[in-house]
Amino acid sequence: MDEALGLGTAGGAALAALMERACGVRHQHWGGVVTYSRKVFVPLTNMCRDTCGYCSFVKTPDDPAANYLTPEQVLATARKGEAAGCKELLFSLGERPELRYPQAAAALAKLGYNSTNAYLRDMCALVLEQTSLLPHVNAGTLTDDEIDMLRPVSASMGMMLETVSKRLTRKGMPHHACPDKTPVQRLRTLERAGARGVPFTTGLLIGIGETWAERVESLAAINAAHLRHGHIQEVIIQNFQKKPGIAMANHPEPSLEDMLRTLAIARLMLAPEISLQAPPNLSNRHAEYLRAGMNDWGGISPVTVDFINPDHAWPQIDALATASAKAGLRLQERLTIYPDFLRHPARFLDPALTSRISEMARDDGLARHQCLGGAS
Repeated sequence: MDEALGLGTAGGAALAALMERACGVRHQHWGGVVTYSRKVFVPLTNMCRDTCGYCSFVKTPDDPAANYLTPEQVLATARKGEAAGCKELLFSLGERPELRYPQAAAALAKLGYNSTNAYLRDMCALVLEQTSLLPHVNAGTLTDDEIDMLRPVSASMGMMLETVSKRLTRKGMPHHACPDKTPVQRLRTLERAGARGVPFTTGLLIGIGETWAERVESLAAINAAHLRHGHIQEVIIQNFQKKPGIAMANHPEPSLEDMLRTLAIARLMLAPEISLQAPPNLSNRHAEYLRAGMNDWGGISPVTVDFINPDHAWPQIDALATASAKAGLRLQERLTIYPDFLRHPARFLDPALTSRISEMARDDGLARHQCLGGAS
């Protein structure tokens, strides 16, 4: 960590050397394979009790676009994904809007529920019953009981830590008045998921006002949770993107050099078995990302947009395959659960899902039926 703190301005030859070291770690643990998950995205609700300064996904109840998807809408999207060869369905949603907005509570009541996460649980069960897809939930902070409720119906879970900076919760900062973005609540969720053996995705959102030291501290916190529990599947390094209409519309985006520096440091700081990912639709510098030590492109959908960053289309999967091949890497499709976790089913797989997941995986743990083209 001390070395990482001193590399916040590394550029030129120093950055090149850092990236080379990161690639060495990647090659030693991940070999010549770079992965992705073919998935369909379902935004269960775009209402949220948090109002982050960089978010364009969330709608307040007075916006005509604010909604909860109905079970029929969830299933229709799921079936489109299934028909396109997807194996994962990612539920994205705002956090606990019913606790802030009476309109959200009323919309839930109309569906027959009093909490968003209870509704999420039943939509995961619906997907499992009616399709061949594996649900992954990005529900944000979760209590012990909520994790226990969701675990039998979701193959994996995720929540971006984003940052451990308390400073960013102050007035005028991006996490002000966002109760679910306080670092202590995010870290508690990481711990709760680890204690329950939930295969988990987390990561950093960089360029929202955090310092380099805060970024390094955030990576150290993620790694410490993983060393205690062994449950972190992947860490995403996501770059802030300006969008019209957000509070941070005029905030500068992180540079490519900053992104590469963070990716390389993440690869060197994190346990080597943690997959390192960067969203391929938020930059076209795929070759540089690979040279910084990343080994996974994340979820790419042939049927749905990135609802969090709708102005950034998913790249073609065959284009990523070409970029990967030029870097000496072979693109392979994975499941929402990584191979290392499949090797320990008693710890990381709920018995209700073990049979389905085993049927979908090859002997090496990657997706049995590979789809390496056709995303838009």
